[in-house]
Amino acid sequence: MIDHVTFAVSNIARSKQFYEQAFAPLGYKIAFGDEGRFWAFDIGDGLFEIMQAETSAPLPHIHVAFRLGSKAHVRDFHAAALAAGARDNGAPGPRPQYTPNYFACFVLDPDGNNIEAMINQADAA
Repeated sequence: MIDHVTFAVSNIARSKQFYEQAFAPLGYKIAFGDEGRFWAFDIGDGLFEIMQAETSAPLPHIHVAFRLGSKAHVRDFHAAALAAGARDNGAPGPRPQYTPNYFACFVLDPDGNNIEAMINQADAA
């Protein structure tokens, strides 16, 4: 089990605002942080952390998938992320190419990271 994931962002204030807004419908909130340096979001069984990059060089793009409890949560995350300024990278819907019950959406955060919200459950509403 992974306890936390941390990745660098180009503008910590912008990314903090983005993730606070995108995570709001999921109930994920800031657990702790250090203004201008990093923020840790409590995502239930672990932490999702962002930190200010220490270089102006281009950052590597990362893919992170959040396993959610319902298709409604996937849809809510997608809508909130787009409202927060994300670029759509795949609307909520079935992804049978992964598994028969896979339902997901994809957005690109302010740094171009591919953020996925998904559920892989036959009886998910």
